[in-house]
Amino acid sequence: MTVAALPRRDEPARTHLEAVARQASPVVLAGDQVLPVRGELGELIPALRRGSVVAVGGESGSGATTVALALAAAATTAGEWAAAVEVESARLGLLGGLAAAEAGVALDRFAVARRVPPTRWATVVAALLDGIGLVLAEVPLHARAVDARRLAARARERGAVLVGVGAWPAEAALRLWADGTAWPGLGAGTGLLSARELQVRVEGHGAPVHGVVPLARAG
Repeated sequence: MTVAALPRRDEPARTHLEAVARQASPVVLAGDQVLPVRGELGELIPALRRGSVVAVGGESGSGATTVALALAAAATTAGEWAAAVEVESARLGLLGGLAAAEAGVALDRFAVARRVPPTRWATVVAALLDGIGLVLAEVPLHARAVDARRLAARARERGAVLVGVGAWPAEAALRLWADGTAWPGLGAGTGLLSARELQVRVEGHGAPVHGVVPLARAG
């Protein structure tokens, strides 16, 4: 009687299987590992690395939503889908179709999940990361660091970019701070508005980078 041999489970066998799996994995070109960021913001952030987390913060009315939408525009310009998640508090109240379109987002590749309960926030974001290239997620108050880390791991596994807007409670590859807007042309309180500029600070690898991003010119 022939006895079937059981599969080996020792260390050499596991090492061999891991090597075979690596050889069978598809090759990802260096250019496919990033999403290019074009326009004025691209001068500060040339590209977003797939599988990373970008945290966007700032005081209320400082322009954080505008910065986040510019990153979503980068994804749709590259042919990717982007999605946004608003929690019930709706602190991203300006996140509508008009604001997204003005930021350069391709609306036919942009989805918005509105009024998501904070208790369901992590589940909704994780589901979107499974099939969306960039997910813009408003961070609810008192978000747990353990949930943020799990979402970061999901983004890394799926090769997606997760943009957390608000107080992101875990590590991030990049942190962008919107420091408010300026209106050139007023001239000591008088004169005509000529432009609107957004002050942006970028923190990541290396020294912080500060820049001014023109948003729109007054007509």
